Formats: sequence, C-alpha cells, structure tokens
Amino acid sequence: MNKKLGLVLLNNAPLILFAAVFLVLGLSSDRFLEGQNLLNIGIQSSSTAIVAVGMTLVLLTAGVDLSVGSVMFVAVAVAGKMIYSGQPIWLAFIAATAVGMLAGAINAFFITRLKIVAFIVTLAMLFSARGFGLWLTKTRAMNMPESVTAIGTESVLGVPIPIIILAVVCLTAHLALSQTPFGRQLYAIGHDAEGARKAGLKVNRILFTTYVVCGACAALSGLVALTQTGAVSPSFGDKKEFTAIAAAVLGGTSLFGGRGKVLPGTLLGAVLIQTVENGLVILNANPYLYPIVTSLIILTAVLLDSVRTRMLETFSKRPIRPKDFVAG
Repeated sequence: MNKKLGLVLLNNAPLILFAAVFLVLGLSSDRFLEGQNLLNIGIQSSSTAIVAVGMTLVLLTAGVDLSVGSVMFVAVAVAGKMIYSGQPIWLAFIAATAVGMLAGAINAFFITRLKIVAFIVTLAMLFSARGFGLWLTKTRAMNMPESVTAIGTESVLGVPIPIIILAVVCLTAHLALSQTPFGRQLYAIGHDAEGARKAGLKVNRILFTTYVVCGACAALSGLVALTQTGAVSPSFGDKKEFTAIAAAVLGGTSLFGGRGKVLPGTLLGAVLIQTVENGLVILNANPYLYPIVTSLIILTAVLLDSVRTRMLETFSKRPIRPKDFVAG
C-alpha cells in the first residue's frame, strides 16, 4: 500500500513541486503573486515549453535530441539575416521553421538509415549547428527592428501572442498523442521498438517524422524567444536542450520511453522551471546560484523518473507462487 502511495505521489510530483514552489515564493515576496508577474511567467515559459513539447515526442520513442538549442540559434540567425536584408518577417519566419525541420531531418537520416545512436548524432548536430550559426552571424549580435519585438508584446483578445502560440502547439501535440494512430505508435515504439516493428509499424518513418517535428518546435521556440529578446546573440539557445529535457521529465515523461504527456505534464514542467527562475530574480538571489538551481532541477527530474520507473517495474512483476510450477 505504501508503494502504491509512493507511486501516486511520484506521478503527481510536478503538481506537488509546483504547488510547493508557488507557496514558498508567494510567502517570500508579495511581488511574486502580482497579476502582471504571473502573466510574465506564462509569457517567458512559452519558448521553453514549445521546445520541450518537441523533446517530449522524441523522449517518448526512447530517443533524445541534444541539438535543439543549436537549432534554435541557426534558425533565428537565418531569420535575422533575412530581415536585415529587407525580406518580409513572415518569409523569414517560414525559412527559420524550414531550417529547423531540415536539421531534424538530418538527425533522423543518420538515426534511422545509418543506425547511429541518437545521442551521438544529435550531439554532433549540437556542435556543428552552433558552429554554422556562429559563422553565419560572424559571432556578432544582431538587434532586431521594433516590428519583430512588437509581435512578442501584442495580444489577441487580451491574450499575449506567445501564449497563444504555446497553446496551439501544446493542444496540437496533445491531440496527436491521445487521439491519433501516430500518437499510439509513438508510445508503442517507446515501449518496445523491435516489437512494434514486428507488429507491422513503420518505425523508421515514424521516428523520422518525430525528429523533424522536434526540429520545427526548436525553430518555433527560437522565433518566440526572438520576439521577446529582440536580438540574436552568439549564446542564443545555449544549453536550452537540458532545460527542455528537464521540463519534459519533470512533467512525467520517461527518459526510457513509452510514457509521458504534453498536457498537463510537459507544460507544467516548463512553467515550474520558469517560476523558479522568476522567483530567484524577484528575491534578488545571487546570479551565480542560477546554474546551480537549474542543475538541481535537472537532477531532481532524472531522479524522479528513475525512481518512478523502478517502482513501475516492481508492480509489473507477478510474484511466483507454488501453484505456478508444473511438475515435469
């Protein structure tokens, strides 16, 4: 009974952690609970949550994409160059999304066709994409015109555009996972890729699509961040892949594949991370503590997933009783 209670607590860990963080920060500062600050948390969470959605899809297949931060950088670098050359913003954003999809397709090619481990492929893409982005920008920051930053501050019916984009991405991914054959196939591959292949699923095609979607989410995440920061810096998207993984795992997605949800899971994980960062700023914490806190969040996420996985394996094992044996 105690184990079952522990599993329930682990499955609801994101909600419990979120409530605890909210309570502590709310008691520590009156500014934290102000309506404008809560709205800012939602807006600032949008970029992280979008890239975490793409990461969630990949993790469900028992894969990983370590290149999303660098893909974000390359995508916004391409968009920035096009905007500087006088191209329409909408065209630059479409091109950036295409860059993200291309990066995902390259990752998928090496993973599905050449059978190279996803960790190695995406790690290589992390460095190569970052290098290409630095070459493209000449390692110089590019400040965007006000027409770009205006997108990040505008609202539709009182709802900020970044939150609307986030809602569309999360809802689309949630419906795809819960209501379509594609979603069920992702879970099947994550549980047992070889078994799914024997069952007739086109595993390579599904994996290819998943990494392309993840690349598109990375690019879209970068564009949302660009409308908020208004600049493409050499460090744009740096280490974002770890934040995305932490958000997904905090939300209940397993690093071992086959288990996880976008709503409320990944979204709650991303908001939790942003809430902690926002709280540190409001409390005037030492900036050197930020990476330490982030690393503790990642460690907590991995630890929770590991404990949850072990408990699920324990419950799935049926105890052997004397009557299970058959005399030979």
